[in-house]
Amino acid sequence: MTRPQPWQLDPANYPVSLVTQTRFQDIDPNRHLNNVAFATMFENARVRFNRSLRPWADRPRNERSMVAAVTINYLREGQFPDDVEISSGVSKIGRSSYVIAQAMFQNGQCIATCESVIVCRTDGEGRPLRAEVVAELEKMRTTG
Repeated sequence: MTRPQPWQLDPANYPVSLVTQTRFQDIDPNRHLNNVAFATMFENARVRFNRSLRPWADRPRNERSMVAAVTINYLREGQFPDDVEISSGVSKIGRSSYVIAQAMFQNGQCIATCESVIVCRTDGEGRPLRAEVVAELEKMRTTG
């Protein structure tokens, strides 16, 4: 496991935050949040974040953005019924992809980090990000 960078552990370094309720069904026999719950909460925040980046109606019909990789680092146990705050931002922008960096906080502590690589594709092939997409991504950069 790669240790998170210090900037990743501070919610102030992310442009967007989403508070999410934990659910009783999210706990495992050890009475802490299970790994699937972490992944689901990160996914929900990532989808909401991604949808806010640009108007989906403006993209070409054959253009798709797809998740190419997801890495989650579990740092501490999460507890039910306490809410979590998931902070998100763009940490890297490439030619045809970008990385969404996220961190999950509960009771003032970072309990997990996540990085997702999002790839732009057209008709099954990689496609360079359009200039207007890059401009939107730049507005949502992390400050770390």
